[in-house]
Amino acid sequence: MLVIVCCSVKRAGILYHPKVEKSERFARDIEGFLQGKGIRCWIHSSWDEGEARSSLAGSDLVISVGGDGTILRAARIIFPLEIPIVGVNFGNLGFMTELEAEDARDRLVEIIGGAGWIEQRAVLQAVVRSSGNTYHALNDVVIGRGRHLRLVNVEVTINNQVFTTYRADAVIMSTATGSTGYSMAASGPILYPESRDILMKAVCPHLNMAKAVVLAPSTKLKLRVFTNHDAMISMDGQVEEQLKSGDVVEVCLAEPTVRFLRLRSRDSFYQTLVSKLKGKML
Repeated sequence: MLVIVCCSVKRAGILYHPKVEKSERFARDIEGFLQGKGIRCWIHSSWDEGEARSSLAGSDLVISVGGDGTILRAARIIFPLEIPIVGVNFGNLGFMTELEAEDARDRLVEIIGGAGWIEQRAVLQAVVRSSGNTYHALNDVVIGRGRHLRLVNVEVTINNQVFTTYRADAVIMSTATGSTGYSMAASGPILYPESRDILMKAVCPHLNMAKAVVLAPSTKLKLRVFTNHDAMISMDGQVEEQLKSGDVVEVCLAEPTVRFLRLRSRDSFYQTLVSKLKGKML
């Protein structure tokens, strides 16, 4: 869905990667620059999620300074609020970032004046029934082995019908955003960014289907883990919970989306994809 931004930015938040010195230095520089333009600002490390979340009220935009990992943290901090994110790339690939550091100031002048459009990205919701914990993931939900190098059995039920039992290192449930992450590394397909389909891909399955399955946005998944050692669930590779044999995880699309502010054309994703992966995979 394409939505034109129709209001100017009056209050902005800045999140930076605390382990990358140039990221924090640039974030502080941007803070001063925006304040000089009359924009009220707050700034936090993206790892200080609680403090950052307490600053969100009244914010029109959040600027993420780092790579895709910083954007994943920013998305978790903001969700389910409808505050758009714009990413400044200080990472390696930066699939989700919009601006490069060298032209960020000029492009931010356009953005605070109301330029751009909003791209809405799907989010996965995962509920661990034994603990009652609910998680959200912009990239992926992964259920698999823990510290022991042994396969786990994951029984997958799709819309109340048993599909299969994977015996594998892990099973990835991915959004379109995550289709260029772990799922792609496991040879999964790449979805266009605004797709609400769900990808399911087993990692190194033994005597089972290795192909990815593309599921409708309305799909309800139930995954039951069977193992005689440790297993775990991971959200975006950043939030984890240990699982026991017999634990059930329910996965579906969340209703709210994560919003990204874009200046590039809607079709630029495909050129970006080839550019980012040139010499790596394509």
